[in-house]
Amino acid sequence: MDVQALRDSFARAAMHGDAVPLFFYSDLFLRHPETRDLFPVSMVTTRGRLVYALARIVSQADNLAELEPFLQSLGRDHRKFGAIAEHFPAVGTSLLATLAHFNGPAWTPRLADDWKAAYGLVSQIMIEAAQGDAVNRPAFWQATVLAHELRRFDIAVFRVVTSEPLDYLPGQSISMESPERPRIWRFYSMANAPRDDQTMDFHVRMIDGGTLSMVLARGLAVGARLRIGPPFGVLTYDLTSGRDVLLVAGSTGLAPLKAITEQIATLADPPRVHLFFGVRTADSLYDLADLEKMAAGYPWLTVVPAVSDDPRFGGERGPLPEVVARAGNWHEHDVYVCGPTAMVEATITQLTAMGVPRSQIHSEDLGWSEP
Repeated sequence: MDVQALRDSFARAAMHGDAVPLFFYSDLFLRHPETRDLFPVSMVTTRGRLVYALARIVSQADNLAELEPFLQSLGRDHRKFGAIAEHFPAVGTSLLATLAHFNGPAWTPRLADDWKAAYGLVSQIMIEAAQGDAVNRPAFWQATVLAHELRRFDIAVFRVVTSEPLDYLPGQSISMESPERPRIWRFYSMANAPRDDQTMDFHVRMIDGGTLSMVLARGLAVGARLRIGPPFGVLTYDLTSGRDVLLVAGSTGLAPLKAITEQIATLADPPRVHLFFGVRTADSLYDLADLEKMAAGYPWLTVVPAVSDDPRFGGERGPLPEVVARAGNWHEHDVYVCGPTAMVEATITQLTAMGVPRSQIHSEDLGWSEP
């Protein structure tokens, strides 16, 4: 299998932007109309997820061991859509038709064979993970809203309880669907470590045009029902490290880092933890009161709020990556970063330039899940 040829052919197709997923889904639904019910009525935001997932798979195609956990999680997660093993060949056929269309004369029989082989490996990993998961876990969990608090006009914190136990690691995320927006699933991180009572807290910010975030932030009432997918992600705390910890949270990216903080609080000998909570304006520090209570109870925890665009704020001011860089040398820390993509990337760039090994910086990329 010529991995570089796969990457080159994908890059040629990706140059055509939104036309690529539009062609793919049109081809899939024309060949296999029964698959249309797996997707939401509006495909506007769903289309881009295909390109993102393919880009990630192709970029790591020569390192299957590193890619395998992502594919296994993807396979388990697809159970919630009702996807079954028989759907995968249909997707593969439309994928190859799409790549052939946008590669034009550059599409060769050998390239087609390489893509068939690559897709066969990927789909087999996903299918096996889904089938193994089906032995002892549901495809999704029913959840009931127990509390909902609007902290700002566009930010809410709410609590749910699941009908069955859902095991996850602090820092992970789950996908969520509301009956108000059927077949539209979006990822949100748990804001707490696992509890015996099966309750979970979530932080959600309403995004302009966000299909589901508007419902979760402004439209949820106590007693509302939601569906929740399996846990996903690798932004999890390394219990074997022994290093002190730096947590860098932008806006509602605070949620998984708060869960990690709760996990650290259960350790017999917690490391020192610095948690930076960055927002644009002071009124967006929606969970600062709770963080300050945690810091008052945990002598190993230091909480630093930072505001970038509010001259009235009396604390740390400036872009979050710069505030973190000013605060100290973090090269002996494990770093966990979550928030808007630009902030995460800037923080990683800033810290690596300061000498923090990239292997000690952890972040989560759920770019294929839109709001």
